Amino acid sequence: MREAVWGNGPVDKTGTAPRIDFTVHLTGELADFIAENEEWLRVFQLPSYAPDLNPAEGVWSLLKRSLENFAAANLDHLVRVMKRKLKKIQYRPHLLDGCLAETGLFIEPP
Repeated sequence: MREAVWGNGPVDKTGTAPRIDFTVHLTGELADFIAENEEWLRVFQLPSYAPDLNPAEGVWSLLKRSLENFAAANLDHLVRVMKRKLKKIQYRPHLLDGCLAETGLFIEPP
């Protein structure tokens, strides 16, 4: 059995997280974790590489567009600016909803 939980972002309020088939996660521990937490955790099988089904790709696209004309002075400067831009995206739920909508996935209310 191949089990893996996508680790690029938080699980939503209903415990739903897209699942990607990483071969590094072929352990029974993950399958046990999923089975023990099935009340709040739903796991979906996605193809190995499916950027069109990955809401994180939309977030990266927003981030890259916001950095189009940016030239970092150094690595610390780049990290600070990226954190600030990601925080701005985080506090604009309509942007995140758009990233999810692009995938065709949806969040079911509890």
